[in-house]
Amino acid sequence: MMEDDHRAAAEPRGPTEAPREPSTELVQVLPGLARVAVGAGLRTALWGIETSLKVVRGAMSVEEAARALQQFGSGLRSYARELLGIQDLDNRVRQLMPGPASRMRAAARREPVNGRSLREQGADLLRQSADVGAEDGVHPAYARILSELAPDEARILRLLAVEGAQPTIDVRAANLIGVGSQLVAQGLNLIGAESGCRHPDRVPLYLNNLDRLGLVWFPRDPIDNPMRYQVLEAQPDAMRAIKKAGRAKTVHRSVRLTAFGQDFCQVCLPFDDAEIEALSSSTSARSRGPGTARGAPGH
Repeated sequence: MMEDDHRAAAEPRGPTEAPREPSTELVQVLPGLARVAVGAGLRTALWGIETSLKVVRGAMSVEEAARALQQFGSGLRSYARELLGIQDLDNRVRQLMPGPASRMRAAARREPVNGRSLREQGADLLRQSADVGAEDGVHPAYARILSELAPDEARILRLLAVEGAQPTIDVRAANLIGVGSQLVAQGLNLIGAESGCRHPDRVPLYLNNLDRLGLVWFPRDPIDNPMRYQVLEAQPDAMRAIKKAGRAKTVHRSVRLTAFGQDFCQVCLPFDDAEIEALSSSTSARSRGPGTARGAPGH
């Protein structure tokens, strides 16, 4: 029996199998498995932090706990991005692609306006501002603003420049419990009638456009004369709004020229009727030309 065992042990065994090389498919999926593992670890860590914060909620305010969790999450995400190589990839992309600011600067350098690029025109402005001996003219926006004004808007500007701030009222309906109110009518005024507008119903649109151009503004404080608000509250539109509100409350406000608007009116708008007629006559004469002036032969 022992001899059989020794014989069996002595008999040579078959050739042993060589260790298998790792499959190429496994090598290809290893990065994906690593990402899954990291993601699971991150979720586990965040769950642990959230649980810990719930435990110590009595010792920490809600704001402090949320702030701590946010800081921890930001740090953990940064670590995960570095671990997976995402941070390095972002840096490479930033180096290859110019940012929005650099793209805008490059476009400004190569896109000419009136034969010069925008940056060249900006450089001219800075040089002119540094020249203390240069004589400043009117603001360059005034010509464009004049082309964007309706005739009635010019009348409103002249009224504000000559007569000063104009009163407006808001009509609100007070609640029964005395707390809060609802707006019923807003910006009621007599500007259309006072300025002689041809279309008084368009005054809200006119004021919106003047505000857009930076010529007027709507402060919350009233004008100094309270009697003008009483006159305004007696107008039909205001009385209808007050009746509709029931428990009505009127809020006194005003419309005023901005500093930019005041300078615009002084430079661009004639206030005297005689000057308006004289300027209109000279404009008509220039448009007719020298051969068509009044009193010319043949007319």
